[in-house]
Amino acid sequence: MAVSQQQQQAVSKPAGGKHGNVLPLWGNEKTMNLNPMILTNVLSSPYFKVQLYELKTYHEVVDEIYFKVTHMEPWEKGSRKTAGQTGMCGGVRGVGTGGIVSTSFCLLYKLFTLKLTRKQVMGLITHTDSPYIRSLGFMYIRYTQPPSDLVDWYDEFLDDEEVCHHGW
Repeated sequence: MAVSQQQQQAVSKPAGGKHGNVLPLWGNEKTMNLNPMILTNVLSSPYFKVQLYELKTYHEVVDEIYFKVTHMEPWEKGSRKTAGQTGMCGGVRGVGTGGIVSTSFCLLYKLFTLKLTRKQVMGLITHTDSPYIRSLGFMYIRYTQPPSDLVDWYDEFLDDEEVCHHGW
């Protein structure tokens, strides 16, 4: 697979004025700054504990994203019981009852356990095979990088017009 000019430029560009391939983490180094209910459901998910435990490399996880991710929502469709809840307990705020945590959020946390390098994150957000691989790269940045650096990471990608197909 050929590397695009955008990929080559992006990999060499140190975001946020940081140098080198080591990508420091911002915030909580154990929770990845995830919503506690989402994190609890990820950690107790059979998919995360069994299938994803077997994946040991960045490339194996990227392949899993390519073949398994179909949406970027935190919960699988129809798995949350939000009927009758109002106010702070309504599902909108992520406070109510849990559901089946999505494949995408399990894989997001799996990426976090790999402690990605700058080059690996750039590989995700410039990936040409799947918008879901790119989306998880941007989510990884959102949850692990200092807020002051987000514009540096996102800036050149804001005009991306590719649509994630949801099968609606």
